[in-house]
Formats: sequence, C-alpha cells, structure tokens
Amino acid sequence: MTKRSGILALPLMLWLVWFLVMPIAFVLIYSLLQRGSYGEIIWTLTFDNYLRALDPLYFQIFVKSLLLTSLTTILCLALGLPLAYTIATAAKRWRPLLISLLMLPFLTNFIVRVYAIRLILGGEGPINAVLVASGLVSNPVIMTDSLFAVAVGMLANYLPFMTLPIYVVLEKMDFSLLEAAADLGARRLVVLTRVILPISMPGIMSGTLLVFVPVLGEYMIPDLLGGAKTMLLGNLITEQFLKVRDWPFGAALAMLLILVMLASFALQRLIGGKGGRLVHP
Repeated sequence: MTKRSGILALPLMLWLVWFLVMPIAFVLIYSLLQRGSYGEIIWTLTFDNYLRALDPLYFQIFVKSLLLTSLTTILCLALGLPLAYTIATAAKRWRPLLISLLMLPFLTNFIVRVYAIRLILGGEGPINAVLVASGLVSNPVIMTDSLFAVAVGMLANYLPFMTLPIYVVLEKMDFSLLEAAADLGARRLVVLTRVILPISMPGIMSGTLLVFVPVLGEYMIPDLLGGAKTMLLGNLITEQFLKVRDWPFGAALAMLLILVMLASFALQRLIGGKGGRLVHP
C-alpha cells in the first residue's frame, strides 16, 4: 500500500474503528461485568454471564433461533435460485421490470410490510376469507402469533437478499453450457447440480450470508408476528437491555451472536473457495 492510498483509506479506517471496533469492544467489556441487586453495574470481571447463557432456558432459545434462521435461509435459497434463473433467462427488455417487481416491497417501510403480512395471515385476512368461502374450514385458522407467521415474515422480507446475488452471477453465465450439457445427454437434474449450482455458488454464498446473519439477530418480525409466544435470540437480547436492564447478560448474548456471525463468515470463505474450484477445475 502506497503512502497516498494509505492516506485515502484513513477516513474509512477511522470510521470502522469508531463505529464498529469500539462498540464491539464496549459490548465485550460489559459482557464480563456483573449486575448488582439494584441494577447497578459491578466492575468485576467474570464469565458467569456466558455460563448463564448455557442454561437450558436460554440455550433452547438460541437453538430455536438457529433452526428458524437455517430454515429461512434454505427456503430463501429454494425460492430464490429458480426466481433468479427465471429473471436471468428472461428477455432483456423484461429484466428491469422483473427486478423492479422484486424490489418493489422495499419502497415501503419495513414495519408497514410486516403489519401487511400480519393482516394477510389474520383471521379476517384474504387467506382465511378464501378458506372459509371455499368450505375447506368452518372457522378462520389462527396463523398469527406463531412460528409459522414469523417464518413467513422472514421469507417475505429476506427473499430479495438471496435472489439478487444469485441473479448477478447467473446473468453473466454462458448459457451455451446448458445447451452443450443437453446435447451430451445430461438430464435436467444433472445440469442443475453439475452446471448451474457450481456457477451460481458465489451468489449463493453471498445470499446465504445476507439472509442468515440479519435473520439470526432479527427481533422486529418475531415481536410483531410471533407475539408473546415466540421468543428468539434477538428478542431475548432486546429484552435484557430495555426491560430487564441486565446489560452484562445482554452483552454476553450479543457477543455469542457476534461469534456465530463470524463463524458464518469463516464458513462462507471456506465453502466459497471450494465453490470457486468447482467453477474453474
């Protein structure tokens, strides 16, 4: 790095240190402290907060959050890959329209989108109206305030984050490879697993991170769609800071969340490297 490039990068480095490194350092320090009987912070270093996080009461919330996040990521991939392929193979004049339709929900506020999903899944929403009118059910099905509603909200809000990175990769793909594979007698499943998936692997890895990391720490969607019955990791951390006022324990939970995110980045680098060898053997 030359002296000039180092000077140009200095503002960015200061920004990262001030708004990323220092906040994480403060969270780490607080996670090693104790909370007194009256809510005061006791400046004594301890690992009790991390041991407390392993309590079955909190550990099951952590596991449930991981399972729901993994399910959301898998569903986003299962829907995002064919959607991205459809947009990438569409006529050029239709691609801007299709991408605009994909991004259209982001023109509205996040809270408004979540409440719209709640209304759609509600007892008087269009889904229940169709079910009752068709005679499939006699009474409206309660779908809100459940893990199902949370999963639907996660999927609806984070699907574009999976679709767009895959589309960017597939748009540059040489589609004559698909014709060559078909001419050689490859079936559609073989073409998918041996041609499309390896080529789209960089987009899949990027999309997986863009979905997995924010969903794991999401608290607004579970709070609005899951109700009091659904407690996930993001809600637990928020509750510790804002309601219980147990900042050390909330900081310890936040640090565990950061460690999982860092492990996700490391895994992405590992698998991403293998994916690159698949594309260029």
